Amino acid sequence: MEPSRDDFVIAIRSAFLKKGTKQRFSLIFLLFFSIFLIILSKFNFTAINYLKIGINEIVYRTSFVASIPERYFDHSYRSIESHINFYKDYNLTKEELKKLKSEKYEVQYLVAENKKLKKVLDDIYYLSDSIVAKVLIDKQSPFLRSIIINKGSKNSIKKGMPVLSDNYLIGKVVEVNYLTSRVLLLSDLNSKIPVTLEPNSIQSILSGDGDVSGTIQYTKENVSINDKSIVYTSGSGGLLKPGIPIGKVIKNGNKYDVDFFIDFSQLRYVNIMFFSEEKN
Repeated sequence: MEPSRDDFVIAIRSAFLKKGTKQRFSLIFLLFFSIFLIILSKFNFTAINYLKIGINEIVYRTSFVASIPERYFDHSYRSIESHINFYKDYNLTKEELKKLKSEKYEVQYLVAENKKLKKVLDDIYYLSDSIVAKVLIDKQSPFLRSIIINKGSKNSIKKGMPVLSDNYLIGKVVEVNYLTSRVLLLSDLNSKIPVTLEPNSIQSILSGDGDVSGTIQYTKENVSINDKSIVYTSGSGGLLKPGIPIGKVIKNGNKYDVDFFIDFSQLRYVNIMFFSEEKN
């Protein structure tokens, strides 16, 4: 006679109950076994210590082996993520490089065109070179703003040579010795140089205020100067090469001051510029 469906279900349930009993027994056995080992370890038995060490080794090794897949997937995920980010950065850098190359070619073209125009207009194009000098002494009296540098006539330094820091004009050579020279800074009261204010190409004279800035003087009447205009050398009189940046115009009541791009109190090294004229 075949067993009924109810008998089959009862048999399966009974099997699961037996399995659950075995699991509970295993957990209880492990619990008591652990308590037993802890108690015995208090008595410092050699065999128990070796057993404890062996169990620890098995647990540690098993944990290490069990964590390998997780660590592998985590490492793989981080590697893929890093590769994706690196690829994105590479594409951005590649685009920036293309843009910089394009701008470089444009600048080269503009320089070449500027050179051609200068030759057409006045047959003059400036060639420049520079020599680095160290600031030895910073003379800051109430009326004098100058520095002493460690280059002189031995290094072909001459009076009137412009002195720059980070491509910005800071003054000119006014005294030359064999091994040293004195540079009069733009902030000195005796400093006066022809400048151009951009935009609008306004011609003026920049004078030092004896402190840390300069003042715009001798502009034409009814000339409107924009606040934040940039001050460049004009090249008038052939004393300085035109187009060297100096500072920014700041309106101060009825006058216009110039905030220099360089802090003259922090000068350590400067560049003395050698300019020559290439004629057509």
